[in-house]
Amino acid sequence: MAWNEPGNNSGNNDDDRKGGRKDSPKENDPWGNSNQGPPDLDEALHKMKSQLAGIFGGSGGGSGPNLSFAVLGFALAALVILWGLAGFYQVNEKERAVILRLGKYHETVGPGLNWNPVFIDQRYTVSVTQEQDYHSRGLMLTQDENIVEVPISVQYNIPNPKSYVLSVRDPLTSLHHATDSALRHVVGSTLSNNVLSEGRQAMATKTKERLQRYMDSYDTGIIVTRVNILKAEPPSAVKPAFDDVISAKEDKDRFVNEAESYANGVVPEARGKAQRIIQEAIGYRERLIAEASGEAHRFNQLYAEYRKAPDVTRERLYLNSIEKVMSNASKILIDVEGGNNMMYLPLDKILSQAPATSSGSSVSPDLAAQIANEVYEKLRRELARSRRSEGR
Repeated sequence: MAWNEPGNNSGNNDDDRKGGRKDSPKENDPWGNSNQGPPDLDEALHKMKSQLAGIFGGSGGGSGPNLSFAVLGFALAALVILWGLAGFYQVNEKERAVILRLGKYHETVGPGLNWNPVFIDQRYTVSVTQEQDYHSRGLMLTQDENIVEVPISVQYNIPNPKSYVLSVRDPLTSLHHATDSALRHVVGSTLSNNVLSEGRQAMATKTKERLQRYMDSYDTGIIVTRVNILKAEPPSAVKPAFDDVISAKEDKDRFVNEAESYANGVVPEARGKAQRIIQEAIGYRERLIAEASGEAHRFNQLYAEYRKAPDVTRERLYLNSIEKVMSNASKILIDVEGGNNMMYLPLDKILSQAPATSSGSSVSPDLAAQIANEVYEKLRRELARSRRSEGR
């Protein structure tokens, strides 16, 4: 039958009745349009639904439910594809992903492209290699009951992402509270002078050890790498007084260093002088002992000679003694036996008028003999004169 024959529209009229539309006369167009008018969009959509239902095995009379199942299948397929694509994610080299499946720990995923079912698995990404820091400051009471303001900087990383995600509800808040507790415990057992000056390094070490014990006991998965205690300051109300104390302490240290420097310069010099005096005393002692020993030995020898020839030895000792005495005298008075006059010999003037020798200080043997002869002649004349006077 041709499309333009009147009997060809019966099936379409039945479908139109089922769709709830009123019967309308159709022309020869298979789509039910008039020869001059625009196409009927409702009828075109209805025919497309009928063809889709026929593709999925439905008949013309039961195409409504089959079409609904087909659309639902397409929608489900699209949702499954979107769900599968949404499960892909990328983990960086510095990160690790903790996977919870239905609320229970499943695995820890490393770097790379990974997939997990959406709405079934929960993913928590944690940076495990990047070092993070936390800064804090607060007023604290020292061991000697002084209030100081102590700033602190804590550097940490998270090598155990599983414990970081699952063991504690808010690990960063736990870190902040534990830092404050550890610092207050250390400051409370330290004197204020140490907190404000040279004791910061020791305090930082103790705080780090105590804070790490707290983190391990909480099983937070956090490792504290460094704790820095910055310059502590007293409260603003008493800061001038603390500054004066610190200035006085610095002056004390400076004076002590200057005194030590002076002592390091003076003490070795004094020790050297003392050692020199001791050596001189030892030398003097040895010299006196040697001289005394020599004199004793010489006396023993003289005594032996004296026992052999007493008169000669006595005369010799007398002459030697007179020679020693006279050699140190600059003026000599000579009393002639049996005379009334005393002769004066100015040896100092005689020696000063005499020409000096090559050494510039001693008298030559010839000059000494000449002076002795003159003295002898003068003594002889004086003795003769005195005898003549006595003969008259």
